[in-house]
Amino acid sequence: MITDFDGMQKAGKESVEMAMKSFGSLSQGLQAIAVEAADYSKKSLETGTAALGKVMASTSVEKAIEAQTDYLKTAYEGYFGEMSKLGTMMTEATREACKPYEGLFGKFGK
Repeated sequence: MITDFDGMQKAGKESVEMAMKSFGSLSQGLQAIAVEAADYSKKSLETGTAALGKVMASTSVEKAIEAQTDYLKTAYEGYFGEMSKLGTMMTEATREACKPYEGLFGKFGK
C-alpha cells in the first residue's frame, strides 16, 4: 500500500514507463505487419498481372483455363500462407507488448 506522496509519484512513473515500453513494442510489431502486408500486396498484384498476361496470350480455351487454374491455386496457397504468417506476427507483437506487465501479473501463458 502506498502511503506517501513520493511512493505515489514513483508508482505513477513506473506505470507510465511500462505503458511506454508496451506501446513501443506494439508499435514496432504493427509496423512490421504493415510492411509485410504491403510486400504481399505488391507480390500478389504482380502475380495476378502475370497470370492475366498468360491467359490473354493463350492460343486455346484449354490453355487459358489451365493458366487461370494455376494462378488460382497459387493465389489460394499464397493467401492462406500469408494470413498464417500475419497471424503469427500479430501474436508475437501482442506478446511483446505484454512483457512489461509480467512483473505485475506474472508470466502470461504461451
